[in-house]
Amino acid sequence: MASAEELVKKVEAGAEIEDSKPLEAVATYRDVIFGVGGSDGDSVKAKESAIDKLSKLYAKLKDAPALRTLLTELRPLFATVPKAKTAKIVRNIIDILAGVPGFDDLQVELCKEQVAWARAEKRTFLRHRVELRLSGLYLDMKSFQDALKLIGQLAFEVKKLDDKLLLVDIHLLESKIHYALRNMPKAKAALTAARTNANAIYVPPSLQCVIDLQSGILHAEEKDYKTAYSYFFEAFEQLNNLDDEAKAVMALKYMLMCKVMCNQAEDVASLISSKGGLKHQGETLDAMKAVAEAYTKRSLKDLQSTLRSYEKQLGDDPIIAAHLGALQDSLMEQNLLRVIEPFSTVEIAHVANLIELPLSDVEMKLSQMILDGKFEGILDQGAGCLIVYDDSAANTMYKATLETISNMDRVVDSLMVKSSKIVA
Repeated sequence: MASAEELVKKVEAGAEIEDSKPLEAVATYRDVIFGVGGSDGDSVKAKESAIDKLSKLYAKLKDAPALRTLLTELRPLFATVPKAKTAKIVRNIIDILAGVPGFDDLQVELCKEQVAWARAEKRTFLRHRVELRLSGLYLDMKSFQDALKLIGQLAFEVKKLDDKLLLVDIHLLESKIHYALRNMPKAKAALTAARTNANAIYVPPSLQCVIDLQSGILHAEEKDYKTAYSYFFEAFEQLNNLDDEAKAVMALKYMLMCKVMCNQAEDVASLISSKGGLKHQGETLDAMKAVAEAYTKRSLKDLQSTLRSYEKQLGDDPIIAAHLGALQDSLMEQNLLRVIEPFSTVEIAHVANLIELPLSDVEMKLSQMILDGKFEGILDQGAGCLIVYDDSAANTMYKATLETISNMDRVVDSLMVKSSKIVA
C-alpha cells in the first residue's frame, strides 16, 4: 500500500512530464487515483490533486469522452469520500469539461447521468447543483423551454429546504432565461427574488458581481442607461479586485456601451485610458472606442464598418449586438432625415449614394419610417423616387367644435334646471 508521501511524489512526477509525455502522465495520475493507497486525509488529498490534474490534462488533450468516463470510474472512490468533497470533485470535472469547445451535447448527457446517479444515491446537495448547471447549459444552447422547466422544478424543491445561497443562483439563472425569452416582467421579478434572498445572507463578492451585472442588463433593456452604468461600474470594481479578467472586460464593455447610448460617447476614451481601463487593453476596448468615434461623427458607414471588423467582440455578444443594432437604426434615421430634408422629390439611388449604403437597405428603411410616421411621403417604385410632403398643420377645428358643443350642453343643462325650478 502506497503511503501518502509516495502518492504526492507520483503526482509531482506526473506534473513534470505532462508537456513532454502526456500519455505517461495520464497513466501516472490514474495509478495514484485507482491504485492501492491509504484512506488517511493526506492520501485522499493526493488523490484529489491527481483527479484535478488528470481532468485538466484530458481537457488539454481535448479528450472530452475520457472526462465523462472518469466520472463513472470514480464512483467506487466516492463511496469512501465525504459527500461534500464528492460534490466538489464532480462539479470541478463538469466545469473543466465546459472549457472544452464543441462538446455541449456531451456536457448535457454527462449532467443528466450525474443527476440520475445523485438521485439514486440520495445526494440531494450534489443533484441540485448539477441540475442548476444543466439548466445553464440549456440556456447556452438556446433550449429555453427545457431550461425554464428544469429551473422551475429546482426552485420549488430548494425553497422547501430554504437554501438561500442556492436560491440566489437559481433566481439569477431564471432571470437570465426570461431575459433571453424577452419576458422582462418575469426577468425583473426573478432578479428581485435573487436580491431578496441575497440580502438575508452573506453573498460572496463573485456572486454579487453577477447580481449587479444582471441588474445593469435589465436597466439597459429599459433604456435607463445611467442606472445600468452604475451597476456595471460596481460589478467592474469588484471583478477587478477578484482578478476575473474575462468578466471585468465584459463589465467595462457594458459601461462603455451605456456611455455611447446615453449620448456621452466623448467619455469613452477617458474611461479606456483610466487606470482600470489600461489594465484591460485589447480588441474589446478597441472595438468600443471605434463605436464611440463613429457615434461622435454620426457616421453610419463607420459604425457598420466597426461592427464588421469586430464581429467577435460586438456581434457575438447578444446584449451589445441588440443595443448597437438600435443605435445603428437611430443613426440611419437621423442621416436619412438630414439628407431628404431639402427635397420634395429625390431619387432613392441618390439618397443611398449620399449616405453610402446599399439601395435595398435605404428603400426598406424609408418605407419603414413612412409607416412609423417619422415623415410624410410615398415611395414611387416605378420612378425610383421618394416624394416628401410638407408637414400638414394640425387641424384644430374638430377640437374647437367639440369644446363648443360641450359648453352648449352645460348651458342647456343649466337652463333646464332653472326652468324646472320656475315651473315648480
